Amino acid sequence: MFIDRATIQVKGGDGGDGCVSFRREKYVPRGGPDGGDGGNGGSVVLLADESVETLLDFTRRPNYSAQNGRPGSGKKKSGTSGEDLVVHVPVGTIVRDKNTDLVLRDLDEPEMAITVAEGGSGGRGNARFATSTDQAPRHYEEGEPGRERTLELELRLIADVGLVGRPNAGKSTLLNKVSHAHSKVASYPFTTLHPYLGIVELPGYRRFVMADIPGLIEGSHEGAGLGDEFLRHIERTRIILHVIDLAPYDGTNPIDTYRQIRRELAGYSAELANRPSVVAANKIDLPGAEESLESLRAEIDRPIFPISALKGDGIRELMEHLYAQIRESVMTDE
Repeated sequence: MFIDRATIQVKGGDGGDGCVSFRREKYVPRGGPDGGDGGNGGSVVLLADESVETLLDFTRRPNYSAQNGRPGSGKKKSGTSGEDLVVHVPVGTIVRDKNTDLVLRDLDEPEMAITVAEGGSGGRGNARFATSTDQAPRHYEEGEPGRERTLELELRLIADVGLVGRPNAGKSTLLNKVSHAHSKVASYPFTTLHPYLGIVELPGYRRFVMADIPGLIEGSHEGAGLGDEFLRHIERTRIILHVIDLAPYDGTNPIDTYRQIRRELAGYSAELANRPSVVAANKIDLPGAEESLESLRAEIDRPIFPISALKGDGIRELMEHLYAQIRESVMTDE
């Protein structure tokens, strides 16, 4: 199950208490204080891990506590510090403090980490309090409690190309055709109920990541259908690929469909609407598709590639163009 939001409780380990102790050795009369310090508590660390794909586990296990520090002991022995708890989260996880709504870190690269709950410091033992006027102190410090926090985790997929379109436009079929993804495909709307990622491999050891999100309908940016929940997953994409059905079963106009999708993107984010985009005119093999394609080309000033996602027609040219666009975007960023 794909889960992209979760609320968790994290707590750093408590510091160990200091120790009250005095030397008691046969040949050392009037031994002084020798109580050791307590160990520090461990911290809770979130680590971005490419092998983790969903936040599902965090809905099943919402509480995470690091190990407490051990108390000090005699002979000035310090307690062992608690071990840090490293929690693996998907790459692309945004970590937010629920109480302050402050974004602590966007873990958008593998191996990025953030300490979200620091462990408490260990308390000092009585050996640390000996002075010339108090040579036998009997007091110590208690360990400090570890920090507690309530965190909101939000996953935003990271992909080079984001597929957008109305339900049944053929996005899942296209993703399955060009990658090893296994998106559900059927003849009814909203087959895709959560985002899918696929790796597109081209000759010459070239590859890029493509993401399919649920179909967008009128009002998606305001919460209609499923699109509002998942539009954020294409915010990180470099290229937006519009998949337009040239021969829709309901008789809708492909040009109107394209404009409606553009309105939804603009309604969600002006920056997203201005992202580089390409149009995949799908189902070119169906009757009436050629006429719809000519109308699209007359109205839309963007690269348009006629394809059949089912049969594979035109897909190679489209993938090569997308790869070139991605490389250009990467070089611009550098």
